[in-house]
Amino acid sequence: MLKTKSVWTAVDRKRDGLRVLVARFRGRGLPASRYDIWMPSLGPSERLLRGVLSEAVSWPRFAREYRKELFLDGPIDKRSRTIKNRGQKFTLRLIKQLARNRPVTLMCQCAEDEQHCHRHLLRTLILSDRV
Repeated sequence: MLKTKSVWTAVDRKRDGLRVLVARFRGRGLPASRYDIWMPSLGPSERLLRGVLSEAVSWPRFAREYRKELFLDGPIDKRSRTIKNRGQKFTLRLIKQLARNRPVTLMCQCAEDEQHCHRHLLRTLILSDRV
């Protein structure tokens, strides 16, 4: 089971299972007890995040760019001819596999009821056939 919630929502260890903070910034004052793993590479880039927060980037454009960022090849791919990292593809597959056997919760600092949050996009992508 793969779900999403705000990192500030009440902790329910049994229902939340593995709590994964998927934000580029951890945030000041956020105790490490609020999450199990911090994966900043699954958050949007600083440029994209600032763009959507300042409303210079629309939500549909943000969604498209964020999904592209997750599959961007990095410098390591330029050094490897055969096996490519393909961005975060393998990390997304790992989360998908973990969620088949236990609860996994993707979290960020957005409010619990925030509809325009990358954690929802990430969940949809992980559950899709693309990973």
